[in-house]
Amino acid sequence: MTAIKERPILFSAPMVRAILEGRKTVTRRLVKGFQIPAEDSSVAPGERHRWMSIAQRHPRYGFGVFGATEAECAKELEEFAPCPYGRRGERLWVREAWQADAQVDSIAPRELSNGEPIRYPADWDFRQTGCAMIKPGKIRTSIHMPRWVSRILLEITEVRVERLQDISEDQAKAEGVRLYTDHAELGEWWHVDGIDTYSADPRKSFELLWSSVGGDWAANPWVWVVEFKRVTP
Repeated sequence: MTAIKERPILFSAPMVRAILEGRKTVTRRLVKGFQIPAEDSSVAPGERHRWMSIAQRHPRYGFGVFGATEAECAKELEEFAPCPYGRRGERLWVREAWQADAQVDSIAPRELSNGEPIRYPADWDFRQTGCAMIKPGKIRTSIHMPRWVSRILLEITEVRVERLQDISEDQAKAEGVRLYTDHAELGEWWHVDGIDTYSADPRKSFELLWSSVGGDWAANPWVWVVEFKRVTP
């Protein structure tokens, strides 16, 4: 039986909480470099090769995808390009901030025993193993999380390519934007944990989220849209 391919993916603490609460079921990540569809102005509008993108860049086996429109080219890209986050049916293990016991603070993550108890600052949950944590140690960054420490496993249910600003209200909510309920009498206001700004439009709240991590909303870049469901690690 072929093993299911897994890849790591980083999420911030608010997004980890949204996944754990079932509010986040999709993530958008930039399409990099030559994979971004570009227009060839030398080709007449409506012609098959008006838009072009590099689907796979390789000195011998690289190839491009084409379309008469941006949307056609993007559709070809999502079908043939190797999405860096995987394809439908493959899995993503979540990297997040974490803590081991203070007594192992000087030990590199790769050298820690798999039996170490772990605490997750996103929601302060513990994963106890054979021994109890005496004192939580330093908070370690998500990029340095080993596979065995990860507590969240996601299965990809859909992958597609689209422009960032094409996100719908439902998709914005699926990105982890939540309803602000403290003053329900004021109507529906939306926000993202960690961002002290509220909006009547879920899309605007997602825009604020995207901008908060250094993304350029106004540029309206091409993004990989990766939808997922949580599965048992």
